[in-house]
Amino acid sequence: MARDRAPVTEVADGVHRLATHHVSCYLVVDGDEVTLVDAGLPATWKALPAALASLGRRFQDLRAVVLTHAHFDHIGIAERLRREKGVVVHLHPEDAWLAAHPYRYRHERARPPYLVQHPRALPGLTSMVAGGALRVPPLHHTRPIADREVLEVPGRPVVHHTPGHTDGHCVLHLPERSVLLTGDALVTTDPYTARRGPQLVARAATASVSTARESLGRIRALEADVLLPGHGDPFTGGTARAVDEALAQPVQ
Repeated sequence: MARDRAPVTEVADGVHRLATHHVSCYLVVDGDEVTLVDAGLPATWKALPAALASLGRRFQDLRAVVLTHAHFDHIGIAERLRREKGVVVHLHPEDAWLAAHPYRYRHERARPPYLVQHPRALPGLTSMVAGGALRVPPLHHTRPIADREVLEVPGRPVVHHTPGHTDGHCVLHLPERSVLLTGDALVTTDPYTARRGPQLVARAATASVSTARESLGRIRALEADVLLPGHGDPFTGGTARAVDEALAQPVQ
C-alpha cells in the first residue's frame, strides 16, 4: 500500500491514527463530526479523504484542526484545509510566528551531524522529505487556544500548555476517553535518532530541553491510559510510566 494511502487505525475510543511518512495525525470522531489533531506533511492531503471515508465521514464533516505545535511536519496541510475547505485551525499564540515561518525554529544542536551519528534515522527522514517536508506552506491565520481551555470542537479536548519542544507546544487531553495527544512533547520514536520508547525529541528539533523536561511533570499529572505521539506508536502504559521512562533517557 502506498504511503499516501496509509491505513487509519483506531487507537482509542473514537480516536483514529493516520500515519504517513513517519508522522502521525489523529482524527477524533464525535458523532458525525471530526477534529483533526495536527496536520502532518503535504502528502497527508492525499491520504485524508480515504481516511475520512473509512470512518464514514467526508471533508464536510471535518470541523476543526487543532495543532499541538507549529513545526513544519505538523502544519503540513493546515493552510490548505483553511483556504480550500474553510476549516478553522487552532494553535497556541506563542507558536503563531513559527507557523508563519515553519523552517525558522529554535533548536539546541545543529541538525547535519545527526545524519552521520544516527544512520538508522535516515530512512525515516528521507520518507519525510518524500512526503513534502521541504515544501510546507506558511500558516498565517489561526484561532488562539489557551492553557486549560476546553475547546468547543468535536471531542472537546482540554488544552495543556507544555512548552519546551516549541514555545507554544500544547498537549490535548480527552479525559473521558483516557487519552492524551502528546504531539512532540513526548514521543515514542525520535525522528533524528530512530531510538524507540517514550522520550523527548532530540536537541536538533527542541527549543529548550530543560523546559521540555519541566513540562513532562505536567504531563505526568494528567491521567490517561493511552498516549498518542506525533512520532512513533501509541503508548498504552499510562502517563506516569511514560514520563518516568522519558526522564530516564538522555536527550541526544
